Order: sequence, then C-alpha cells, then structure tokens
Amino acid sequence: MTPSRLAVIVDGSPLPDEEARTFWARFSEHMDAQPGDLSGFAQREGFASVHPEARSGVAVLIVSRSAEQRPYGSQSTMRSTGGSPGNQSGRRPGKKDR
Repeated sequence: MTPSRLAVIVDGSPLPDEEARTFWARFSEHMDAQPGDLSGFAQREGFASVHPEARSGVAVLIVSRSAEQRPYGSQSTMRSTGGSPGNQSGRRPGKKDR
C-alpha cells in the first residue's frame, strides 16, 4: 500500500487516512463552490481555521479549534510551509543587475 498524499492534522493530531480523505473531499467540494472561502469551510466543520499546506509532497490541511484563520496564501502561510513570497524586487528572475 502506498502512503497517502492527503493528510489532515487537527490541533496537532493526524486524522486516520480514511477520515482525512473524506475531510479533503468535503474541503475540495466547498472550495470548488466558494473559491478561497477557508473560513466558511472551517466554520461549517466546527473549527476556527483551516490552512492548506504542502509537506514533502503531501497535501496537508492544518485544522484548529482555536488558531485564527489567515487569508488564503498569506505571508505567514508561505513561511510556515517553506514557500517563497515571490520576486518582490521588480526584476525578472535570473536577470542580472547592470
């Protein structure tokens, strides 16, 4: 059996694979119907927040009963997942200064 590429962590505890898959299915359905509505999904599920992340090739939903909801793609989300806030220099990547 191959390891799951979807995971859900609720207040630091991972859900079992089958529960994680069904949670992800509900999350995907909600986000398809209401793009970017993380807060609405969290509230519907009875949580304070939900934050999608990628960890070593695994899509993870970090769910909390107490942590504040951050905007989708916020700087703090990018930092926590090792992402990059992007090129903020105004220069094209790989272009050298003259």
